[in-house]
Amino acid sequence: MTMTIHPQILIACVGNIFLSDDAFGPEVARRLAGRPRPDGVRLVDFGIRGFDLALALLDDATDVAILVDAVPRGDAPGTLYVIEPEWESGVECDPHEGALIETHSLDPVKVFRLVISLGGYRKPVLLVGCEPTPWREEDDPTMELSEAVAGSVDDAVLLVESLVTQFREGQHVGARAVSGDLHT
Repeated sequence: MTMTIHPQILIACVGNIFLSDDAFGPEVARRLAGRPRPDGVRLVDFGIRGFDLALALLDDATDVAILVDAVPRGDAPGTLYVIEPEWESGVECDPHEGALIETHSLDPVKVFRLVISLGGYRKPVLLVGCEPTPWREEDDPTMELSEAVAGSVDDAVLLVESLVTQFREGQHVGARAVSGDLHT
């Protein structure tokens, strides 16, 4: 009888619950928390705790990281993305750029630069991102997701679960734009 060893997967959801669509990651975490996960899959809502995320990424027990965050890329609000950070595909980033990070500034790029500057992380990383509704200075802060982003949360949950399955089955998972019905 052979025993299958699956990778240890960290699902790291990030974002500020007080800034409308920036709460996309925490909302995905909330929904994932109520669903079953396979052994070896750890779900953490890091909120705006960048240092905590950096420490989790430095953990040798983590084989794969899936980050979930709002990501402005210029597409229609609610568009989902799977992004493979460029350092994962072989492009190096300057390790000195990560040395200074604000305690509550959770820009995933800055967090990864910090991790790399500390000598860590050359493991598979994917970012499941959602295009936020553009924020305007005259907008009042709100704790509610926009309609477009709220409508993408369930699809993001299914997407994250699909990525976990693919990683556990040893499939290469890479960057792509996500469109279509994820419920089929």
